[in-house]
Amino acid sequence: MNGSDLTCDAFLGGLVQLWQPRRGYRAGVDPVLLAATIPAVSGQRVLELGCGVGAAVLCLGARVTGLTLTGVEREATYAELAARNGAGALEVVTADIADLPLMLRQRQFDHVLANPPYWRRDASIAASDPTREAALGEQTPLALWVEVAAKRLAPKGYLHFIHRAERLPDLLAALPNDMGSIEVLPIAARVGRAAERVILRARKSGRADFCLHAPLILHRGDAHVDGDQYCQKVRDALRIGAALPF
Repeated sequence: MNGSDLTCDAFLGGLVQLWQPRRGYRAGVDPVLLAATIPAVSGQRVLELGCGVGAAVLCLGARVTGLTLTGVEREATYAELAARNGAGALEVVTADIADLPLMLRQRQFDHVLANPPYWRRDASIAASDPTREAALGEQTPLALWVEVAAKRLAPKGYLHFIHRAERLPDLLAALPNDMGSIEVLPIAARVGRAAERVILRARKSGRADFCLHAPLILHRGDAHVDGDQYCQKVRDALRIGAALPF
């Protein structure tokens, strides 16, 4: 992919610069919100499954210094861009999550995060662009994403997924028995609107009760108008890399 096929886009107000394809799948708000919710501390190990160009894991690394960052990406073009975007701070493994190399299967991580493809293709139409389809169309079952993420966690490690709200039952059903302290953060566009996204957090060997949090509201006002309408804490997460605690 040559330079004319790429754009370099600023995330977190320029703290993170991402090269990504001009056409096809492009990182948006969801991976940034996911990264903002992860309670990582310096010295911990982080794995992102399906990292794309590295948006989520690199935004997390910009907020919390001293992390060991690893990403797995099946599409070679995106894996190459993730490595370029990471500039040596991100280890990128080109692999399918259904067939991870032994060197990854022998390692454990304090945090595993994922922003899996959102759309089941038995109930939706495939994207015409192959890279968009790879990112948006569910080819690997969601349950396998959860299984692989849980296996890679160290004891007391945290799993984080962002997905469409209607897939929450599938996420919960896929959690292995050793995953507890389950929390769900719904994400709604405006006050009074139904949640369109959820962030799921679970902890290996966690014992806390299930917690359904109040929704994170993205925008101020009742309807869209031109201009930045993000609520303050969401704006801070998107623009300056602030945390979004559950």
